[in-house]
Amino acid sequence: MIVLGVESSCDETGLALYDTEHGLLAHALHSQIAMHQEYGGVVPELASRDHVRRALPLLSEALSKAAISKQQIDAIAYTQGPGLAGALLVGASVACGLGMALDKPVLGVHHLEGHLLSPLLASQPPQFPFIALLVSGGHTQLMRVDGVGRYQLLGETLDDAAGEAFDKSAKLLGLSYPGGPAISRLAESGDPLAYKFPRPMLHSKDLNFSFSGLKTAVLTVVRNHPANIGEQDKANIARGFVDALVDVLVAKCLTAMKESGLQRLVIAGGVGANRQLRAALNAAAAKRRFQVYYPELEFCTDNGAMIAFAGALRLKSNPGLATKDYGFNVRPRWPLQELAAA
Repeated sequence: MIVLGVESSCDETGLALYDTEHGLLAHALHSQIAMHQEYGGVVPELASRDHVRRALPLLSEALSKAAISKQQIDAIAYTQGPGLAGALLVGASVACGLGMALDKPVLGVHHLEGHLLSPLLASQPPQFPFIALLVSGGHTQLMRVDGVGRYQLLGETLDDAAGEAFDKSAKLLGLSYPGGPAISRLAESGDPLAYKFPRPMLHSKDLNFSFSGLKTAVLTVVRNHPANIGEQDKANIARGFVDALVDVLVAKCLTAMKESGLQRLVIAGGVGANRQLRAALNAAAAKRRFQVYYPELEFCTDNGAMIAFAGALRLKSNPGLATKDYGFNVRPRWPLQELAAA
């Protein structure tokens, strides 16, 4: 069964083809980062219009890479939510329009489920069950994953997600959007002893997170600093911020592993590409003797491959989930724990 995946939840347009017998056939992706940099963040209306322009050319690119025709597609999966309402509507209308034109069934997929299952696309995928840290621009959650659709929320952020804290703190330091990669690179040349920022909720005795206070601590340092902060001091602030955030994420993961008794930890979402986080988790895994898994770097950010894959897993266990009723709705807010097993 060949499944076309369509992703358009925010500022990446992704289309991919996944075959349940042969794996990922092809994927094509366009990022809108360059367009949104001028505004310092994602402009929803511009994002939606760009998805309209990119979707069909990316479909042609994916089909060409896979060396198949549109008629060979068996089903179409699209991101139904969560995400920006207008952007989601573009992907949903493209998917359902293609489904109607090709007489193929369609299926709405949860964006976060795509991220959560994306490490299974790797050459050495984890086995169920595992603990998952879902960490991206809009979400920071710890989940227990016992199978497709079998998710238990263990803890989540009470305010800013880790990715938001990265972007906002980077902006305070005058770094360009997206801030996460920029502040991470800058931190590599920083002095870890120069600034000791707070580790919010590190000792809260639960698995929830809070990063707004950490962002405020960076704001306070920048405001109290003399004008024209030097590059080295910016690097020192970045290092203090990154170390604090990584310490909290790692500590909560270790607590979840200990409380669950599981030996597999999966990291998913855009912040999962962060080098400092990966290094700290790898060191902790070696010391505590558990296994940690990551998506391929190209699948950390939003992409069509994870949507095609999640849709294929759903349809493999229950082909009746896809429908030829091409009316659609999107769910900009959609808690992952509402999903049921297929």
